Amino acid sequence: MKKLVLVSVAASALSGCIVMGPSGVTPEMHEDFVSAAASIGCVMRDESDYQPVELQAGLTREQTLALVQHHLTWGTAEKLPGDQGVKLTTGACA
Repeated sequence: MKKLVLVSVAASALSGCIVMGPSGVTPEMHEDFVSAAASIGCVMRDESDYQPVELQAGLTREQTLALVQHHLTWGTAEKLPGDQGVKLTTGACA
């Protein structure tokens, strides 16, 4: 019985880690980021893409870059060929 409880606790802790975003970014900020990225076509290449996402979502550049890296790490974004930016592949961008 103790092993079952321990496994359940460990699984719950691990599942919580999977959904956690970057430090300093709330779940609401994350949702706003995904919505803002979708509004510009899900692809961020340069300043003309990043700035509208930041303004719409109320994020700093650092928070935006952290969210992009988070999505790349978890496979919900992909780098475009030839270092041509990033495409979000989750939410409305899926």
